[in-house]
Amino acid sequence: MTSDPRYVQPGWFTRNVYNRTVAGLTRLGISVSGSRVLVVRGRSSGLPRSVPVNLLTYAGDRYLVAPRGTTQWVRNLRAAGEGDLRLGRRSEHFRATEIDDAAKIEILRFYLKRWAWEVGAFFDGVGAKASDDELRRIAPDHPVFRITAG
Repeated sequence: MTSDPRYVQPGWFTRNVYNRTVAGLTRLGISVSGSRVLVVRGRSSGLPRSVPVNLLTYAGDRYLVAPRGTTQWVRNLRAAGEGDLRLGRRSEHFRATEIDDAAKIEILRFYLKRWAWEVGAFFDGVGAKASDDELRRIAPDHPVFRITAG
């Protein structure tokens, strides 16, 4: 976790077309490459906030990775410590534990292997085949949460 958190805001197309399309399909029960709708309580308003995310399963655990950095959903999840993942009519409540930077390397590598086509631009040219040192360098810019049933 860095003192000057990185956040790449989504552009107009991502906000108004891509995210809405993926969220809409996911709400209908159609997962787009592992997509879920994350619902987490807003840290200021207390109101539920939702955003499409990629749910990663790696080495028997499940993770949420923030390719754009310290986004609003990351800040809300840090404050709430829990949320819901939705796919169609199914909703799963979970608890979130943020992963230390040193433990992120293989998780980030696997995430990039799976979704580089979608999110690779947010990883400063670092890909799944990058060295451990390169992944260690970018780890502070990409929060990762292990999620467990809650």
